[in-house]
Amino acid sequence: MTTQNQPAQTPAAPASAEQSAESRDQRQVRLDKRAEILAAGQDPFPVAVQRTHSLEQVRERFPDLEPGAETGEKVGVAGRVVFLRNTGKLCFATLQEGGSDGSGQRLQVMVSLANVGEDSLARWKHLVDLGDHLVVQGEVISSRRGELSVMADSWEMASKALRPLPVLHADLNEETRVRQRYADLIVRPEARQMVHTRAAIIRSIRRTLEDRGYVEVETPILQLIHGGAQARPFGTHLNAFDQDMTLRIATELYLKRAVVGGIDRVFEIGRVFRNEGVDSTHSPEFTTLESYEAWADMYVMAERMQEMILNAADAIGAGRQIETPRGTVNLDGEWRWLAVYPGLSEAVGREITPDTPAEELRALAAEHEVSVDPAWGAEKLVMELFGEIVEPTLIDPTFVYNYPPAAQPLARQHRSEPGVIEAWDLIIGGMERGTAFSELIDPVIQRERLTQQSRAAAAGDDEAMQLDEDFLRALEYGAPPMGGIGLGIDRLVMLFTGVGIRETILFPLLKPEA
Repeated sequence: MTTQNQPAQTPAAPASAEQSAESRDQRQVRLDKRAEILAAGQDPFPVAVQRTHSLEQVRERFPDLEPGAETGEKVGVAGRVVFLRNTGKLCFATLQEGGSDGSGQRLQVMVSLANVGEDSLARWKHLVDLGDHLVVQGEVISSRRGELSVMADSWEMASKALRPLPVLHADLNEETRVRQRYADLIVRPEARQMVHTRAAIIRSIRRTLEDRGYVEVETPILQLIHGGAQARPFGTHLNAFDQDMTLRIATELYLKRAVVGGIDRVFEIGRVFRNEGVDSTHSPEFTTLESYEAWADMYVMAERMQEMILNAADAIGAGRQIETPRGTVNLDGEWRWLAVYPGLSEAVGREITPDTPAEELRALAAEHEVSVDPAWGAEKLVMELFGEIVEPTLIDPTFVYNYPPAAQPLARQHRSEPGVIEAWDLIIGGMERGTAFSELIDPVIQRERLTQQSRAAAAGDDEAMQLDEDFLRALEYGAPPMGGIGLGIDRLVMLFTGVGIRETILFPLLKPEA
């Protein structure tokens, strides 16, 4: 239910030639070690290992051992080697696993000549590298310095890493972190934590809606007709039907079909695809929540939106004061409502109404150095002026409402105020996070709106919707009054974490490497 217009993406920064050559040399050394393991009749990538406890379980079971303590309890633990120190007859390594919360649980293992023997110790020193996954069997002890450890009786390779781990500050610039997210996850706990934070936010949203009686459904990604938003779609071709199709730009029209059919409260959390540019707040594929509720309107949906966001903040322990690049957001108290025309009027110091002519609005845009298209009408100009002048100043949660009809062709005309529709955008931290309507359910007016959109498309507007006869047929069976929400999951994560969209998406779409 949101639109995106973005500039092109910055190209990747190349790695230095020295780093690339060093990486190739180390990779060959590790390939040679893999060959040695195979030649010895062992498997550098076994299918199963003797692991009895996670590192997290060992730490939970023995939280307070005294220095030098022995427990007598034998365990089999596994993890990735992130620290290695080989010193004579006693070697040390630190193993790491993800942990249940992404924190990256670590545990020391010790390999001594007395316990494993000369051959095993020599193999350890020769074959084990940073990044390898190992399995270590032995007794849980506390070292003389008080470090919880496993004193190895035996060890084996669980997975031989053929590439060296990246050095955080030397090898992982922002572009490389995003492009090689797997490496980023290995070395940066913040990257792992982001995965868990995002999952917790989505769980909270789902739980909030389910507690309100909503039903989660899935709608088609491949569609014959694109609609539900004003955006340029991705095209594809279905060979089985010899039919051109698009990837969905929104889930709206199918979810409304479900409400027509009697699923009074329905939602979907899923990917949508818009064939547009990339920047720090936009991605061509992103995740939205859309929900629709029979017998509700935009004011009920505002209550739902506030509840979802506050519950998500609580779920991740974000609190009610959120720091953003534009200032501190206060989620407590009543959330403000600001009408578009009065809000713009106050910002520019003159009255702007639905009757203000386009010529006056173009002059206003020039005065405030807002770029506009000469072909835009008055409604589009008002939306652009508000977005450029007013929206960045709205830090605390603000429901911006009473938009001109051009803003949302799927929202109903206002019940009492002429020239505006029943729709709002939620602005937090100077950025749109979500939107909602009192949904248009009159099939006659909806046909008129979609016909206007299809004419705009025929005239060259790549973002205009198409005329969806099946959707109109569904409305003609009779849709109950309803409210609908669109919430950008990625932008909500951005609000709580203070990072750009590429950091919130685990594997964002990037330009191919040169």
